[in-house]
Amino acid sequence: MAKLKTHKTTSKRIRVTKNKKLMQRTAGQDHFNSREPSKVTRNKRRDKKVAKVNEKNIRTLLPYH
Repeated sequence: MAKLKTHKTTSKRIRVTKNKKLMQRTAGQDHFNSREPSKVTRNKRRDKKVAKVNEKNIRTLLPYH
């Protein structure tokens, strides 16, 4: 059986932790942040866990991670 290919875009955007959790950067950080509350800006600095609904699809795109 041939080796499966890793989806490179997904591998660059999503990080797999030691405990196999999928983490991704919060969206919408580039610009227009001054009009948001400071609480939202602070929360955008953190990485977010990928939703359970999307986890199975992402794991198929990252077969060896």
